[in-house]
Amino acid sequence: FCLKYTKSRSVLDRHQNKCLWKQPPGTEIYRHNDISVFEVDGNINKIYCQNLCLLAKLFLDHKTLYYDVEPFLFYILTKNDKKGCHLVGYFSKEKHCAQKFNVSCILTMPQFQRQGFGRFLIEFSYLLSREEGQVGTPEKPLSDLGRLSYFSYWKSIILEYIYSHRNDGRITFKDIANKTGLTVSDIALA
Repeated sequence: FCLKYTKSRSVLDRHQNKCLWKQPPGTEIYRHNDISVFEVDGNINKIYCQNLCLLAKLFLDHKTLYYDVEPFLFYILTKNDKKGCHLVGYFSKEKHCAQKFNVSCILTMPQFQRQGFGRFLIEFSYLLSREEGQVGTPEKPLSDLGRLSYFSYWKSIILEYIYSHRNDGRITFKDIANKTGLTVSDIALA
């Protein structure tokens, strides 16, 4: 649960016998049934966030950040049971970003892919943007899988908006952006 890595099984076994962690550090900001999201500050929990980035580097070819985690917030998605809160995926975002990126890096662990968790993380990032009263967009360029995931998400959100406002006299990109948190350029692209 602490994401500590070791170079031998015996060191790992000793660590597991001593380690009391059952969830990510930071604040649990969302819980529904057996799913939680924890907000972890890279400046406060530096080692955990570095280990998380190193783990992500195993699955993301383009992942470069793993050392300089202080300027980022990490949103950790977990699936919970009686043993603890198991890492499902995460996204990170810069605390102060002039370009208003709502995601810097996003990952769903391979064993949890194709179960809707990636879409959940994307939706959660836009929910945070809307709560902050602004639109957001992921950091570009997107990976191939990221492009597929985001385009699918953007299209479904835009279609839902258009359907629910089909009787309105006029729908503008700005209306869609204000309601969904998507940027006008992402709406036009989708």
